Amino acid sequence: MSSGHNPDGRGDMQHRTVAELMTRDVVKARRDLPFKEIVRLLTDNDVTAVPVVDDRDRPMGVVSEADLLRKSADQADPSGRVPVPHLEAWERAKAEGSRAEELMSAPAVCARPEWSVVEAARLMEAQHVKRLPVVDETDRLLGIVSRRDLLRIFLRRDDAIRDEITEDVLRRTMRLAPSEVTVEVRDGRVDLRGSVEFRSLIPVIERLCRSVDGVVSVAEHLAYRTDDAQRFPTTAT
Repeated sequence: MSSGHNPDGRGDMQHRTVAELMTRDVVKARRDLPFKEIVRLLTDNDVTAVPVVDDRDRPMGVVSEADLLRKSADQADPSGRVPVPHLEAWERAKAEGSRAEELMSAPAVCARPEWSVVEAARLMEAQHVKRLPVVDETDRLLGIVSRRDLLRIFLRRDDAIRDEITEDVLRRTMRLAPSEVTVEVRDGRVDLRGSVEFRSLIPVIERLCRSVDGVVSVAEHLAYRTDDAQRFPTTAT
């Protein structure tokens, strides 16, 4: 029998932060770095983009291979087979640029080191970017986090995922006895089996399990002893 539950709380659950996943030794470009030096910087360091920083090491924008390729795309094709693409005014200005601050995509979309993976991923998706410079409270560059960095949480070991769900989700947050729900994890896929006191607990448990770092999917096979779904009937409108 459970001794109470906390459906909205997070208990002691911990999530990987941007600070834990970001690259700290950042390859960066000064605002006045010439085009060819940017190409060399990307090539020598085997990266596809770098943040552009000002004199106080604050990100101004990001210059990527895509930004640099606009210069090539703006050139006429000697063979005449491919027409010169139409470029918006801002695209043409970048294509004609010769320094980092003229070529970069700006302003820089940045993350904070204390953010969770979810917060960083949502910002990337909303802003359609592949990486985020990470800054401190004074906007100085601390690191950079990429999509690949965020995906590293899915390499987490199954036993670590199972332990977090068992201890943090079920025992500490939901206050469930170990005998009520068993947890199996394989390749990040979580399987929950057992019985809980109230029906309303089941979607809460599932939601909390899905939020655990490294979880790919959750399948629940949970029974309940009390159907509390009708305790607060919905009023028809």
